[in-house]
Amino acid sequence: MELVGSTLMATCAHPRSTSANFLPAISAMASSYKNRFPHYALPQGLSLPWRSDAYYKTASMTPTLAPYSKSSQGLTPSKMLPFVSNRTTLFTRYAPDDWYRSNLTNYKESETSRHSAERLRVDTSRMIQDKDQQMKKTQAESTKNLGERVNDIEFWKSELRHELDVMIGETNALTDMKKRLERALTETEGPLQEVDVIRSCQERMQRYLDKAIAQLASNRAAQHELEKDLADKQAAHRIDDKCHHLRNTSDGISYYRGVERVDATISVPESWAKFTDDNILRSQSERAASSKLRGDIENLLVVTANEMWNQFNRVNVAFTNRIVETADAKNKIQTHLAKTLQEIFQTEMSIETIRKAIRDKAPPLKVAHTRLDERTRRPNVELCRDSAQIRLVNEVHEIDDTIQSLQQRLRDAEDTLQMLVHTKSTLEHDLAVKANSLFIDQEKCMGMRKTFPNALRLVGYV
Repeated sequence: MELVGSTLMATCAHPRSTSANFLPAISAMASSYKNRFPHYALPQGLSLPWRSDAYYKTASMTPTLAPYSKSSQGLTPSKMLPFVSNRTTLFTRYAPDDWYRSNLTNYKESETSRHSAERLRVDTSRMIQDKDQQMKKTQAESTKNLGERVNDIEFWKSELRHELDVMIGETNALTDMKKRLERALTETEGPLQEVDVIRSCQERMQRYLDKAIAQLASNRAAQHELEKDLADKQAAHRIDDKCHHLRNTSDGISYYRGVERVDATISVPESWAKFTDDNILRSQSERAASSKLRGDIENLLVVTANEMWNQFNRVNVAFTNRIVETADAKNKIQTHLAKTLQEIFQTEMSIETIRKAIRDKAPPLKVAHTRLDERTRRPNVELCRDSAQIRLVNEVHEIDDTIQSLQQRLRDAEDTLQMLVHTKSTLEHDLAVKANSLFIDQEKCMGMRKTFPNALRLVGYV
């Protein structure tokens, strides 16, 4: 059977009974090719134009006949082919059996390639369907998980909002109580004559005020954590809700290469829920402490108000007695001050007398000194230590002793005067203090005590 488009060799693929007329004579073929193609000496290894490399690579057939070449020099004479011309060898390289086997090989490889391609198409189609179904299933599960996550966030958001509202209310209530306590503490500065009681009340108020300030700081810290957690949950809710509603046809979807390898998570569902639960528990604990502190402050304000009112009545009686005592002491001080002023005057007169006496001793002393000086000029033996000389010397000593005694008495009088002046200053200061005390006690204190804070002011309502 002859294939369509086959060459002349294809028609001669099957052997015939007569081999004499199988091919034309060698000389005739050579002559015909010579007429059509010019003769060129082909170098070794150069392929003819009609020899397809791809064909020979596919067929991989071992030729039956091979031209004589240098590679065949090592063959024995029995295995060497008979000598033919180079051109004849080139055109008869393969036998018909080789050509037939090559075709069969190509047919088998073609069938194998088609079967492989068909299996690949079927497997690919099945794989695409499976992957599409798996992708849809996975996407549906992701959407479901995102929806559940959105619901969880919404639940914790509502819990945080509720706790935040309650905490804000408690913080505001404690702030109001702190202001009441501060006003009550300020009111105690006015009637501070009841020192012990008011100091005690102030110390207790200050301690509770410090506690209130610390508790407010704790409340605000817990409130801050709630607000921060709520803000984070709102942001997460917004993001997850957006992710939950994303579809394959949504706008804004894009490729983010390598995002699946980035693990920026810092919590798991258990630790995530525990974080918010701990924030709420902390807020509840701080609210309970804040509520208890408000009750303690309320009781403290009532107790301190009663203590200060009782002390106020006792101080009024004490003030009246003290005013009488101060007035009597002031009168006595005035009497002593008058006597001291009189003594100061007398002492000043005495000092002036002593100074005059000292001044009066200067002329006699000068006379004695002058006499002694003049007598030192007596010549030779006239420098006699006579009774006159001795008397002059004694006179100088006596006058010096008198002057020293008067100066010592002057110093004593001046010291006494300083002491009297100091006493006068002390009495005047004390008199001024007593007068000021009377003014404070009578005018200011008793006047201010008429405006002693009432019970509402002492408990910080006004």
